[in-house]
Amino acid sequence: MIAQLTGTVLTAGATDCVLDVGGVGYLVNITPSTAAALRPGETTTLHTSLVVREDSMTLFGFGEAGERHAFVVAQSASGVGPKLALAIVSVLTPAELRRAVQTEDIRRLTSVPGIGTKGAQKIIIELRDKVVALGLDEAETARPSAASEGADEQWRLQVSEGLQSLGWSARDAEAACDNVAHLVDEDPAMPIGKLLRAALNSLARR
Repeated sequence: MIAQLTGTVLTAGATDCVLDVGGVGYLVNITPSTAAALRPGETTTLHTSLVVREDSMTLFGFGEAGERHAFVVAQSASGVGPKLALAIVSVLTPAELRRAVQTEDIRRLTSVPGIGTKGAQKIIIELRDKVVALGLDEAETARPSAASEGADEQWRLQVSEGLQSLGWSARDAEAACDNVAHLVDEDPAMPIGKLLRAALNSLARR
């Protein structure tokens, strides 16, 4: 099990990165909020989970250990594979996932692309006793901010690419960016993760 990697960022996209660890480049699937904090050439540490299949070995990385824990817990629900678990962690912080399950907030859970009403009900039943420790030490202020990303086009690119990686079309992604642009105007320090979740919520209400 590869639980953590520390190395130099070679490439950083909206959904994956390549991390050079001792001369070996590891391709790691990441959430948009994790991607927002990565810069090529800089050293970083990712908390990782290795998913092994018959024909593949895939690494998933997170900026915080709590996100990795939420990713693993989400997969313990039947019907939730790594891709859907990554979408869950991309949309909901660990604390938000815990609250959604404990309060049986189906609407919140179905804001994640790929989760319908029946799927949300199953997650609530199967994860009720497993989410109690999620997000208890969560510090939302540690999230990367839109301001740190620079120009308007930069945060739009992050949010748009993140939405498309979760299954939305480019047209829907651009519309969602327009829907949340006022949040950046009101708070230039708005975290990218919060912007992404707000954009997803705006699409879910359509």
